[in-house]
Amino acid sequence: MEVKTIYKYPDSLEKKVTHYCPGCHHGIIHKLIAELIDEMNLLEKTIIVWPIGCSVLGYEYFKVDSCVAAHGRAPAMATGIKRANPENFVLSYQGDGDLASIGMAEIVHAAARGEKITVVFINNTNYGMTGGQMAPTTLIGQKTTTSPYGRDPKVSGYPIKVAELLSNLEGAAYIARAAVNKPTRITQAKKFLKKAFNAQLKEIGFSLVEFLSACPVQWHMTPLKALERIENELIPYYPLGEFKVKEGVE
Repeated sequence: MEVKTIYKYPDSLEKKVTHYCPGCHHGIIHKLIAELIDEMNLLEKTIIVWPIGCSVLGYEYFKVDSCVAAHGRAPAMATGIKRANPENFVLSYQGDGDLASIGMAEIVHAAARGEKITVVFINNTNYGMTGGQMAPTTLIGQKTTTSPYGRDPKVSGYPIKVAELLSNLEGAAYIARAAVNKPTRITQAKKFLKKAFNAQLKEIGFSLVEFLSACPVQWHMTPLKALERIENELIPYYPLGEFKVKEGVE
């Protein structure tokens, strides 16, 4: 009988226990990235720029070249790496506090310039690593350590929809938003991520996939309840789907 391999651990991932909290979605998203690096034969040419935040130690888990950028500056560093080494595949990995607050200028201008980099944006609606403070993506009414009575739009404004914002920029080639709280959504997320990779590999332009991610510890709920919160609270405000697909990306 012929034995056929239908699944194996990604070659681009180290086999080690991660530092992420139980129920956090960084691990699932890392695995999707690693699977595509393997499937698209990118292991020898990938460079990942890591942010300040929960995923700052992501370089511990991938067998690719990596560097860490100052808070919010990952798109600027990725731009420099890609322009100096256009043959490499350059990925920036950022959280919502890093990308949508301190790094908002960097991400907007990288997209506007059409930099040929790919950004994985993790939106868990708070500053997870530093204590669960309010972020630009915190939902209206959401309680955090700096909004203990719930986010009030009269005081703090409204949550920023990054995918929608960047999709209006001409330099953006592919912009999408995904979630990984259900198996079907994980499959969809991988398809979105593959198109974002293609936007860079085909030299079409800037690409970004936003992931709605659970943060059970700072949300003060169990991992299962966090999955339900993504479905019932995050997705209605941050709808999933593709917001910008330039011709040739698919």
